[in-house]
Amino acid sequence: MDLAQEVLRALGFVAVMLIGPMVAMGFLLLRKRQVRKRSRTPLTGELLRPPGHSLLKQIESHRDEIDEQLMRLMLIPTVFTAFCFAQIHNNGATQIRLGLAVIMALAISGLIAYGVRAMLKVAKRLDALKAGYDAELAVAQELDQLMRKGAWVFHDIEANGFNIDHVVIAPQGVFAVETKGYTKRTDGDGKMNARVVFDGQKLVFPHYVTTGPIEQAERQAKWLSDWLGKATGTPVMAVPVVALPGWYVERKGAGNVNVFSGKELQTNLLKIRRAQAVTDSHLRQIAHQLDQRCRNIKPQLFSDAATNRSPP
Repeated sequence: MDLAQEVLRALGFVAVMLIGPMVAMGFLLLRKRQVRKRSRTPLTGELLRPPGHSLLKQIESHRDEIDEQLMRLMLIPTVFTAFCFAQIHNNGATQIRLGLAVIMALAISGLIAYGVRAMLKVAKRLDALKAGYDAELAVAQELDQLMRKGAWVFHDIEANGFNIDHVVIAPQGVFAVETKGYTKRTDGDGKMNARVVFDGQKLVFPHYVTTGPIEQAERQAKWLSDWLGKATGTPVMAVPVVALPGWYVERKGAGNVNVFSGKELQTNLLKIRRAQAVTDSHLRQIAHQLDQRCRNIKPQLFSDAATNRSPP
């Protein structure tokens, strides 16, 4: 039997192993179609974007990528094993070609090493995304408390190629809040590892210095000011804010950006002196524009034409 026939036989072994998962997937797809024929979501409109929505989509994408890599890593040894069994079945264990076995072993080792390396890279990015997502949820919970004081709070506002994590509008002003989920070191002094110094220009962490969040918050606040000013016909001055949940912020200087820990937002955000007061009518105009921009999440039950069917 030549090599081509042996490969076909090995693929046959693999196909047999995959029959179970393929049948299960087929039943799931069939059930989905049947449910869509007799059910529909009761929601007729789109929903507001929840906090961290953009990050959550990235997290789901990275998890799918890890699952794909795991399936490849599981499939590669399976194919190799099936090929070896086909060789043994046809030629006997002593007749397996040594050169072919070496080539297969090297190829499999290389593919596994590549897959593991790619999966570790994705896992590292996934950890960072999870930290950012947790931070956005924590900040959102603090900001939502401001609604008791007459503020409007919107999350994950889509802009031109980027997202603003949170926007708060209140009679005291408009605030664009950028959240950062920096992790802490576990070694050394716990108190020092939880402290960040803001000198008005940069953030000084125990093992890291950056101006990125400050510059990012300024750019986003400027975009928000320009967009809201054009959309409402009245000038808007959005105040840039950086939120660092879980950190103790030591302020040693003042700049264009205000930096707070997560817990400080409830008490300090609406007291920022640089904020420009907003009239009640202008506040409603701004809220309307943000509501229209953020209300673009389709209900998750069904997202196709089935949602528009009339009730039974």
